[in-house]
Amino acid sequence: MDPESLLALVETAHPTLRRRPLTDRPAVSVAPGELLAVMTTLRDHADLRFDLLITHTAIDYPGENRFELIYLLYSTVHGHWLIVAADVDRTRPVAPSVCGLWPIAEWQEREAYDLMGVLYDNHPDLRRVFLEDDWVGFPLRKDYQDEYMLELPK
Repeated sequence: MDPESLLALVETAHPTLRRRPLTDRPAVSVAPGELLAVMTTLRDHADLRFDLLITHTAIDYPGENRFELIYLLYSTVHGHWLIVAADVDRTRPVAPSVCGLWPIAEWQEREAYDLMGVLYDNHPDLRRVFLEDDWVGFPLRKDYQDEYMLELPK
């Protein structure tokens, strides 16, 4: 299926989605409150069947007070790709967990929590995965600082 047909099908399945500028993969944006319903449709719809979550990450936009959550999906059945993005408020970054849909998300969400501070509702084991339990802060946030950081040369 070509990217334009895929996006049209995705929009038909969920009319509230917004297309993102076409890059090397078709991409859509979704409101965080609709994320779980959209992801369930993307996984279960017979003509979509996004049965594999390749990766999930978060991007920090402190000037806009938001995180952008990015999910890269692939259909092993149909051979197509889709990027799904959702913005969450940086001061209270909460999103629904998708690990009930794709078990690999459990680790990917733990990483986003550990390094960025994104919280996932209904995550079965949301705790740090890289840093020590008593670590203060989230080191991949653009405004993170600690006493051991090196300064960039001017």
